[in-house]
Amino acid sequence: MGSVGASEETRSWTMMNSIAYLEAYRADLADAVDKVDLRLVDRAIEWFREAREAERDIFIFGNGGSATTASHFVCDMVKGASLNRPMRFRIHSLSDSLPTITAYSNDIDYEVIFVEQLKNFAKEGDLVVGISGSGNSANVVKALEYAGSIGCRTIALTGRDGGKLGPLGDLEINVPNSNMGRIENVHMAILHMISYYFIETKG
Repeated sequence: MGSVGASEETRSWTMMNSIAYLEAYRADLADAVDKVDLRLVDRAIEWFREAREAERDIFIFGNGGSATTASHFVCDMVKGASLNRPMRFRIHSLSDSLPTITAYSNDIDYEVIFVEQLKNFAKEGDLVVGISGSGNSANVVKALEYAGSIGCRTIALTGRDGGKLGPLGDLEINVPNSNMGRIENVHMAILHMISYYFIETKG
């Protein structure tokens, strides 16, 4: 009986600590969302609208969780924000071409996986979005730097202090939080604000 009681007590302690953790996570996430500058998101929406109307290409990319965020956003914009619309978004995730990414990584260097794709496709006036929670992903930094050098509009989606990426963006939307999970949560929320603006308002 003593061992059973101890086990139940341990489970209760674990559950209490899990709830406390979840409450703290939720509070920190809400604070991170509240710190997003909506004026900057509004400007990004205008840039996406202008790119669509001018039939410019839009490129977005990131590593790891940010790669899936880029892919998710492209899905929302290619289908949800474009289906049955008179004008459609020409948007591409450079994180999605596994053969291209692995070829450049194996034969050249992982740092060039995005910039070399931009050299194939990006033109002056296109819109380029780089995502990095730390702001210091070398391949994202290199790509945004190149995009700016050829006259693309650039958006840096960053966390923490913005790192090296933030100053490279014509527009930086920063999540000033130290936790990567919260940063990635809010990056997805920001991109959902943009995509669902077009989906739900028919903007």
